[in-house]
Amino acid sequence: VQLQACGGGLVQAGDSLRLSCEASGGRIFRNLGMGWFRQAPGKEREFVSAISYSGGSTYYADSMKGRFIISKNDDKNTVYLQMNGLKSDDTGVYYCAATNNLTPRPCNKEYGMDYWGKGTQVTVSS
Repeated sequence: VQLQACGGGLVQAGDSLRLSCEASGGRIFRNLGMGWFRQAPGKEREFVSAISYSGGSTYYADSMKGRFIISKNDDKNTVYLQMNGLKSDDTGVYYCAATNNLTPRPCNKEYGMDYWGKGTQVTVSS
């Protein structure tokens, strides 16, 4: 499975951005759980959000709840991350990931993700 994320950019605090990640190859997209992670400068990669294969279950890191929304469009083989109320702490490289598990594994640090895409840079100026 190949993953291509896009949609990053430079925005001001309080603005919104929507990241997209298109999957290709490998398993049928509708059978994949998907996720977003990010890595801030000098920090380890951290979980942002995840979604089950059906879209029926979603997961968010505490600091993203109420601000970020994850969704997937099986017809377009694409997962989205709508980010609202951006803060300077949201700055980082955002990575899209996919898992062969129908549902991401919250007990696992990386939610059981099997495939990773190249990241897209999000910079939030205060």
